[in-house]
Amino acid sequence: MSVSDLMTGLMVIFLFVAIAYISRVQKNQSVLTDYVETKNELHNKLVKEFEGDTLKWQMTIGKDLTMKFKEPTVLFATGSSELTPRFKEILEEFLPRYFNILLNDSLRSNIQEIRIEGHTDDVPMPSRHPDPYIANAMLSQDRALAVVKYFRSMSQFEMYSDKQKQLLEYWFTANGLSYGKALDADGDFIIRSGKPIDRTSSRRVEFRIVTSGDEILENFVKENTK
Repeated sequence: MSVSDLMTGLMVIFLFVAIAYISRVQKNQSVLTDYVETKNELHNKLVKEFEGDTLKWQMTIGKDLTMKFKEPTVLFATGSSELTPRFKEILEEFLPRYFNILLNDSLRSNIQEIRIEGHTDDVPMPSRHPDPYIANAMLSQDRALAVVKYFRSMSQFEMYSDKQKQLLEYWFTANGLSYGKALDADGDFIIRSGKPIDRTSSRRVEFRIVTSGDEILENFVKENTK
């Protein structure tokens, strides 16, 4: 084999490697772009729909698509998983509008999961369980489930088609997180800040949207860290 033939062969190999690399970069860029655009579109729609209600409901709308209800006395009585009358009123107004956004034809294919999370403080409840974490896990789970139960009992839920109900049931997860994600007075996780727990801030209910892009991004990270 002549030197020119060898060089030609190397150039062909280099060309194929370059094409494969460019294709992978373009694919990765597309994944990241779709992920960011989906998150931004959902966040903008939520803000537009609920920006006039955040103050009266003591609710925040996070960039991570978390709707956080953070006034504990409005949500549940201390140590109880029974919704207060005021929280029922809020849910009656909030939930239909929230799910109407997510059930929109242009968005629902991007939804992977809707996590309804109950969070508590670290106050022991020996009547439930001697382990404070387990006792609060039980309470927070009951509270998250109480929200799901109430939504399913609402007239709005009965108005959805069978297909929409099936989709909502596929999305729903009720999660009791005890005080594992407790907050400090600044609203930061105490596991990160190292500050003392703020019991009032820690007692909350969150609605968290997990998009299909979250799973795709996770797979993307795994593939690119091998």
